[in-house]
Amino acid sequence: DFEASFIRLIDKVTNGSQIEINQTGTTLYYQPGLLYGGSLEHDCSPTRGIGYYLESLLCLAPFMKHPLKIVLRGVTNDQVDPSVDVLKATALPLLKKFGIDGESLEIKINRRGMPPKGGGEIVFACPVRRVLQPIQFTDPGKIKRIRGTAYSVRVSPQMANRIVESARSILNKFLPDIYIYTDHMKGVSSGKSPGFGLCLTAETINGTFLSAELASNPQGQGAAVLPEELGQNCAKLLLEEVYRGGCVDSTNQSLALLLMTLGQRDVSKVLLGPLSPYT
Repeated sequence: DFEASFIRLIDKVTNGSQIEINQTGTTLYYQPGLLYGGSLEHDCSPTRGIGYYLESLLCLAPFMKHPLKIVLRGVTNDQVDPSVDVLKATALPLLKKFGIDGESLEIKINRRGMPPKGGGEIVFACPVRRVLQPIQFTDPGKIKRIRGTAYSVRVSPQMANRIVESARSILNKFLPDIYIYTDHMKGVSSGKSPGFGLCLTAETINGTFLSAELASNPQGQGAAVLPEELGQNCAKLLLEEVYRGGCVDSTNQSLALLLMTLGQRDVSKVLLGPLSPYT
């Protein structure tokens, strides 16, 4: 289901692609067309997060014919794919390192949607850059601040405050400059399912962004998660990410390596921690 939705998305951003799938859905014939871009809308499958679709758009968007501006609807935060918050906090600064920047580069969250029903909406816009700058990115530097977003959707706003307190109880031992925003969405902008979660990002003096995130279990699946536990576990995940080191966190390793490959013939260098299985 979600793979078919992904193929439809790729069909929308390209011009002249030929796609054939056999009746049992086991083989796919794909002849690529031109990357066209423009203003688009797409409804993502709620079985996977918007991050699943956004990750590939981040790789393709700089090379379109027209600047891409796309509205994606579906699940903004789940436990499988990188959430929209994490990609906004870490992938966009990474694109800027490669010279893909400008006012038109943004990810904007209009509505949050939690699994299983989704109902979130985001806008992703990216300018066209035919030529990428090579990067020399081998010194991550010391961590200077931690920022985060604790969000709660269709549950008590107090949940977000409890998450913040428990996350700070761990992080305050290491760093004074911590600010975690609480994001409580009401009414139409809160999607269709209840849930809460936390996204943390550590920034270093050299502009490295390391992030970690956790979301509550979907409604009707698994045991209930206490906001206190979720906050503490997410803080520990962030410390784990810092311990792994490198200038790019595990979520964006593959994006960094791909952009290095697609760049100029100059040498790019980047320092990574242990490679994630996906990378």
